[in-house]
Amino acid sequence: MEKVVLITGGSRGIGAACVKAFVQKGYGVAFSYLHNQQAALSLVESLADYGDVLAVQGDVSSPQQVAAMLQQVEQQLGCVDILINNAGFAQQKLFIDITVEEWRRMLAVHLDGAFYCCQGVLPHMISQKWGRIINISSMWGQVGGSCEVHYSAAKAGLIGLTKALAQEEGPSGITVNCIAPGVIQTDMMAGFSQEDLHQLAEETPVCRLGQPQEVASLALFLAQEESGFITGQVLGVNGGMVV
Repeated sequence: MEKVVLITGGSRGIGAACVKAFVQKGYGVAFSYLHNQQAALSLVESLADYGDVLAVQGDVSSPQQVAAMLQQVEQQLGCVDILINNAGFAQQKLFIDITVEEWRRMLAVHLDGAFYCCQGVLPHMISQKWGRIINISSMWGQVGGSCEVHYSAAKAGLIGLTKALAQEEGPSGITVNCIAPGVIQTDMMAGFSQEDLHQLAEETPVCRLGQPQEVASLALFLAQEESGFITGQVLGVNGGMVV
């Protein structure tokens, strides 16, 4: 029986690359999206020849909506065996200009969302003594980013969640790992000029920016049976910018 993976924030960027990678490897795949229904439906249509793909709409910062999403996935595909907490957004802003609402929204989507999703899928994983949880953090969660304090704090929180939850769930056959991407060419980079992108590439030891599928490939590896001895780790996909 195929394993079921849920990828939050799967309609674009790294999430969409993960959806494609897992579908093409024969997994039953569900992904969540918030606003962009057209992108979500287009992704589902483009992968129809590969297998089961389900798009579910919902805000991961809402425990009620997460519960509804998980119920829909279970009814149509089965219980979630592999969870990829990818939903998120970036914002560049001076710390003193961040509003209370912006701070809370950043933490709610990145950190609260992962909390709700993990709590929702763990009972099934514990009962079957197998599961994979993969949290998508950022290199800014490791080293901090100027003008992205709230983003860095949220991503650092995901790293702490990963390490602690891995300790707790290891005896149940569940691994919990964290991927910390560097500068990846997604629509999150839309606000950067070509000059800025060129400078970022020059600052990267491999002299280029990363691609979403390079993050997806690592997620696919961590989800495999053969990766069961890897847990509680923060794995960078950053071209050598953070070592």
